[in-house]
Amino acid sequence: FDGAQVYKLMKMLRHSLSFILPITVLIVVPYFIENDFRLTGIWSTLSGSIFIGIGLMIIILTFRMFIQIGKGTLAPWDPTKKLIISSLYAYVRNPMILGVLLSLLGEAILFRSTAIGVWAFLFFLINTVYFKLSEEPGLARRFGEEYLLYKENVPMWLPRRKPWKHG
Repeated sequence: FDGAQVYKLMKMLRHSLSFILPITVLIVVPYFIENDFRLTGIWSTLSGSIFIGIGLMIIILTFRMFIQIGKGTLAPWDPTKKLIISSLYAYVRNPMILGVLLSLLGEAILFRSTAIGVWAFLFFLINTVYFKLSEEPGLARRFGEEYLLYKENVPMWLPRRKPWKHG
């Protein structure tokens, strides 16, 4: 291996490790909550699948933005080096979590699982507290005035109708 190959391998490993969080939240925890998955009803199957599909699209897009624009990952131990305020982030400050939440709600509908619905609610509460107490102060320290202006103009959870344009 030469230096460039080692760098590419380390970069792939770094990005692969960032998948641990969403896989745990979207697959591992719901599996243990509802280990008897059963598909019932065309409407719950259809609507649950739509929620999951939209959620997964949002997750994939935000992963891509973390890597390409932010030059980092979604994992707190390997954060972005650049503040992302374009694309989905021009509408809402936490599109990744919104995507995960939509997917969890889709799973709750698809499997008619109150337990997964409760997990989705707890996931939302945990992240709201985490963002308020840890992530937002950390972003303010790392990105300063740019983040504070962004935070003032873009809502945390409910997307804006029109994208915020910085500058």
